Amino acid sequence: MSIGTSNALVDDATNAFWMAYTSGLPSSHIHKFLPVPNAWSFGDNPRMADELGDLVMRGIKTATCSRYTGGNLLKDAGLSILLNGKQQPLCLIDTYEITVRRFCDIDDAWASAEGEGDLSLTYWREAHWKFFNRESRTEGYTMSENMLLACERFKVIYKPRRY
Repeated sequence: MSIGTSNALVDDATNAFWMAYTSGLPSSHIHKFLPVPNAWSFGDNPRMADELGDLVMRGIKTATCSRYTGGNLLKDAGLSILLNGKQQPLCLIDTYEITVRRFCDIDDAWASAEGEGDLSLTYWREAHWKFFNRESRTEGYTMSENMLLACERFKVIYKPRRY
């Protein structure tokens, strides 16, 4: 589901996670010269962050979406540190594709790539409608079948050996 908590300030755990990743890279690797990426978790609560993070770690979830509010989508592309429900680093992901679609235009293939429930479009629509309904009440927007979504595809490029 939607991208949740952002970690604008790098804490000790995300810094240590990034250092563990970059220490294993060749000295000329481009990532060695980058700052610590943004860290965030899926969903709107710790349980959802844990459940969806686990799907990513198991290779089932390779896509997500959030309400598109306009602006430059490129800021969300590239590297991110995915956090669990306790805001601890799980893995490093690379968002390599972002497209804008209407809620009503999500198809079976997209629902399956999001990796949730039984992977069906029916499940995706029900779960995401509930999520966006909760979000709309706190953020003050009106739900619609035509609302725009930023649809992101990503791949895991690093996870600690403990997983």
